[in-house]
Amino acid sequence: MVESSKHIEVHLGRQGRLVIPAALRRLLGFEEGDTLVARPEEGRLILEKQEAIKQRLKARFSQLPKQRSLADELIAERREEGKREVGA
Repeated sequence: MVESSKHIEVHLGRQGRLVIPAALRRLLGFEEGDTLVARPEEGRLILEKQEAIKQRLKARFSQLPKQRSLADELIAERREEGKREVGA
């Protein structure tokens, strides 16, 4: 994605509708039919393509050994936590 210091105004319309101007869509690589994920972050609205999120997560966890299962580790942690709560 190309970063730009140019500010593009976006106006909030009726019923909270937001139109992303064509120049900004082109800059961000957003195309008709793309599914965007919206999330608040420190008072800002972040819009991302689902594919960009998937790529970022794959990159983040690509260094994990193939035999390591984060799901199994989480389940084990939750079970231990449950045992502690029952024993408390």
